[in-house]
Amino acid sequence: MRLVMLGPPGAGKGTQAQRLVQKYGLLHLSTGEILRAAVASGTPAGLNAKAAMERGELVPDEVVVAIVAERIAQPDAERGFVLDGFPRTVPQAQALDRILGERGVKLNAVIELKVDEGILVKRIETRVTQMTARGERLRSDDNAEVLKGRLAAYRELTAPLVDYYAASGLLRSVDGMAPIDAVTAAINRILRSVGKAKPARRKARAGKVLKAPQPRSDAGPSARKGTNLGSN
Repeated sequence: MRLVMLGPPGAGKGTQAQRLVQKYGLLHLSTGEILRAAVASGTPAGLNAKAAMERGELVPDEVVVAIVAERIAQPDAERGFVLDGFPRTVPQAQALDRILGERGVKLNAVIELKVDEGILVKRIETRVTQMTARGERLRSDDNAEVLKGRLAAYRELTAPLVDYYAASGLLRSVDGMAPIDAVTAAINRILRSVGKAKPARRKARAGKVLKAPQPRSDAGPSARKGTNLGSN
C-alpha cells in the first residue's frame, strides 16, 4: 500500500502517518528525514542537497525527487509507505508518478486532511499565551505569524495537488478537525474501501469527506517552494 498524506501545517499528518505505520506496517517517509538521511549517507543526491544547504538555499525539486526515488527503491519500502511532506507541488507529484510507473506500481490513495485554518491559528495563539504565562521557552515556530506564512505557502504551492489527485480518482478527503481517533477511523474506512489495507501482524483498532465531531489540539509546520531539512 502506497499513500500520500495531504493537508496544511497543523492538520495532523504526522500523527495519522504514525498510526498507519503501527497498524499496517508501512514506512513513514517524511521529506525532512529522507533528506537528512541522504546527506548523512553521502549519496550523490544527498551531496547535492548538502551543497544547496551550505549555500543557504532550498534544496531544488530535482534533488528532492532523486532522493525520494532512491529511498522508495530500497527493500524496506516494498511492503508500502506513507509519504508525508512530499509531493509539495504538482511537478513533484508528476515526478512521483513517473518514479512509481518505472517500478510498475502506483499510489493506492491520497488522504487529504481538511481543516479550518482560522482555528489552527487560534490554537497556536492560545498555546503561545499559555506557554508564556507558565514561563516556558517558545520554539521559533511557536508563532502565529510563522504559521500564517506556512499556510499561505501551502495554499499557493501544495493545495493545487488536491485538484491533481482528484482528477486521477486517488483523492479521499477526511474531516481533519475531528478528534484524532475519529480521523484515524475515517482513514481506515477509506483504506478498506480501496481494497489494499492489510493490518500488520499485531492487534490494532480498525478504523470521501468523512465527518466526525469536535476539533483536536495538535499542530505542526509545512510547505514552501523547494525543500529544506527542517520539519514537515
